[in-house]
Amino acid sequence: MAQIKKIKVDASKVQLAIRAGIPLTLTTYTLPHAMEEYICEILKIFLEDLGQNHMVDSLTYCIKELVNNAKKANTKRIYFQEKGLDINNYSDYEKGMKTFKQDTLNNIRYYMELQRRKGYYIKVSLQTRNNKIKIEVRNRAELTVFEYKRIHDKITRAQQYSSVEDGLVQLLDESEGAGLGLVIMILVLRKIGLTEENFQVKCENGETITRLILPFSAATLNDINALSTEFVNLIDGLPEFDENIMQINRIIDDPKSKMSDIAMKISNDVSLTAELLKMVNSAAYVLSTPCSSIGDAVKIAGIRGIRNLLFSIGTMHKLTVNSTGKNKEMWDHSYRVAFYAYNIARNFCAKDRGCVDDSYVCGLLHDMGKIIFENAMPDVLYKINSLCTMRGIEPELFERMISGVNHGELGAKIAQKWNFPQVFVDVIRYHHEPAEAPENVRKLTSVIYVADIMTHYEEGKVLFEDIDSAVLKTIGIEKEEQFHGISEKLSHAFRREK
Repeated sequence: MAQIKKIKVDASKVQLAIRAGIPLTLTTYTLPHAMEEYICEILKIFLEDLGQNHMVDSLTYCIKELVNNAKKANTKRIYFQEKGLDINNYSDYEKGMKTFKQDTLNNIRYYMELQRRKGYYIKVSLQTRNNKIKIEVRNRAELTVFEYKRIHDKITRAQQYSSVEDGLVQLLDESEGAGLGLVIMILVLRKIGLTEENFQVKCENGETITRLILPFSAATLNDINALSTEFVNLIDGLPEFDENIMQINRIIDDPKSKMSDIAMKISNDVSLTAELLKMVNSAAYVLSTPCSSIGDAVKIAGIRGIRNLLFSIGTMHKLTVNSTGKNKEMWDHSYRVAFYAYNIARNFCAKDRGCVDDSYVCGLLHDMGKIIFENAMPDVLYKINSLCTMRGIEPELFERMISGVNHGELGAKIAQKWNFPQVFVDVIRYHHEPAEAPENVRKLTSVIYVADIMTHYEEGKVLFEDIDSAVLKTIGIEKEEQFHGISEKLSHAFRREK
């Protein structure tokens, strides 16, 4: 038999997924040994890059257990189809399981080829967001009632044992792969301070999804909090927005001021005048004739529109000083997300006026944390590195966590420092986890999440199944064909707009 070559691991792709907070997905149909080893190596790099080395051995065992169970579940479907048995019928299930193991082992290549031909996939995804790690294994077969009950029986049984060793001694049920291995997996998780609550099993859309949600170690979280606080303290000396923007804000806040006062002040600033006219003459306002009067433009945009414009312009002025090539790339992404967010809100959330009005500016500012980190002055970074040395923290942790996984929290803290409306602060903080956002901004945060993830989908960085289906449903998107169609239309429209 020809030796299967080891699959080469590209560590840079793992690091890119971590920095972007997007899922890293691996797909296989037959799970050969080389692929299993590749998955484990990716997991190792993923955990080590996050500074979670203490989890490597335990989670390697867990992921092997999950992918092999997924492979077995797919093979079982193929076997039952070949035997003409209904896997959802208890009598047929019992009959088929008596011969399943021996028959498939004796002719494994045949069943693996059928599995590949019929598209019975196994997908593994790794992702980190909000100081948590999500490991997910999907296979194209929903659990039967009997299988689902068996898994939960095993999880319950695992609670009876005090350790892995105790479980091995007392539990010898190996009739199915979800038996001994699953119990040991729960005990292994417990050994690193986790419980069965960190393990989830569910079925939807023809798939079985097994999921591990893992918090970072307490030591890592303490280091992250210390570095985040120190960074915010160090950049607290940043000046506020330009004085003319602050003056216009004060006029807006003054109940005695008139729209003509706002128009007069804006007209004294060439860049603000140009941006306001550009905004009201964009497709967003659908004017029958172009607007050239600042007075009319102020009335068309309204107080909320003017305020959003000021925050957008003020932030861009502040964060594009000494802009680098990487900075430009991040701003291009932000403009695309803003455009997508506004159009998604206008088409799917039209009754929520606040959501529509705030969608563009929130899309533009969602990645403030990343952009601010890239613009940090050398003396700030030097002081942070000194703090790392003093506290025995890896200097790489700061860059890894602040510019990547933790950028939502960092951006929210800066938004608070600049007195942004609480809506903006919350959206920036939770744009990767809309379900955790306060209820009053959850829909808007969901819009920003969808717009953001759509740009990554277009770049081939995420698959549709990697996108949170619950968030999509809150917007009114349920199928990939619908999502893909919206993506294509927005992409074409954005290119025209540019």
